[in-house]
Amino acid sequence: MLMILKMILKRQWIFMKDNDKFLIFKPAKSSMQSGLSNTNKWCLSNCEINESYISSKFCWNGSSNPEKRVKLFFKTLDEAKKFASKRNFLFEVILPGKRKILKKNYSQNFIKKKNV
Repeated sequence: MLMILKMILKRQWIFMKDNDKFLIFKPAKSSMQSGLSNTNKWCLSNCEINESYISSKFCWNGSSNPEKRVKLFFKTLDEAKKFASKRNFLFEVILPGKRKILKKNYSQNFIKKKNV
């Protein structure tokens, strides 16, 4: 049985099976990002790995089911849980780890380190 979700913003139809498993997590910052501005939202994404293929002509990666790559973003964890439970999705929540913030001064860059 297929469940149909209509995305309001992109106006696309997404087909998802009832037995699909989903992950709810807060995305980490990318390596090209210095701040934490895009890490405040919770993401609901499909955790199943799709078999992908490489196009012989253009060497592009392809997939038999592109709907598996859809990610939905929510402001809070409760909104993401409500959305998934309302549609009877099997989901797992991954809580973010604590960041260790080291306070440093500019002068510490010039202190000689031992054992170097």
